[in-house]
Amino acid sequence: MMSLGKPQKIAASCVLFVGFMVGAAYASVPLYDWFCRVTGFDGTPAVATADVLPGIEVGEREVTIRFDANVVPGLPWEFQPEERTKTVRVGELAQVNYIVKNNASYDTVGTSSFMVAPTQSGGYFTKIDCFCFQAQPMAAGEERTMAVVFYVDPSFAEDPHASGTNVLTLSYTFYELKGAQG
Repeated sequence: MMSLGKPQKIAASCVLFVGFMVGAAYASVPLYDWFCRVTGFDGTPAVATADVLPGIEVGEREVTIRFDANVVPGLPWEFQPEERTKTVRVGELAQVNYIVKNNASYDTVGTSSFMVAPTQSGGYFTKIDCFCFQAQPMAAGEERTMAVVFYVDPSFAEDPHASGTNVLTLSYTFYELKGAQG
């Protein structure tokens, strides 16, 4: 077996290091997304399933939710909530509808990302159903309604850091999925 000389060892180490860094770069997005969903970090709402609903107690505290809708330049869509604000009690199941329309004369595919502000409240905003992070193919001229079903976790009312927070903003941004089939 032939042993490697010092220049070959350095070159092999550099290749391994670059390979590791490329792998880490590809893994960072899904790992960061997972971390934010689990912890509510950076305004990321929690995600729950409908089976938790019978155990949720509706509280007295009311919170106003503002709904924001954005489309990045280059995606020929109109996107807006049916209502700009909704006042809910913590623990109360609520739904908001968004209207999206493809203004292009060709099929397009978009996907959305979201955040909740103020960011420290993201872990209390819990979505049961959402169109986010899913490819949304839209035919030329198509218009559709998409729903978000959510609640504000009752523990929000007991958090001393949230005592002065009475307005939360749920913000979505749609961007084009290039190369996706419409």
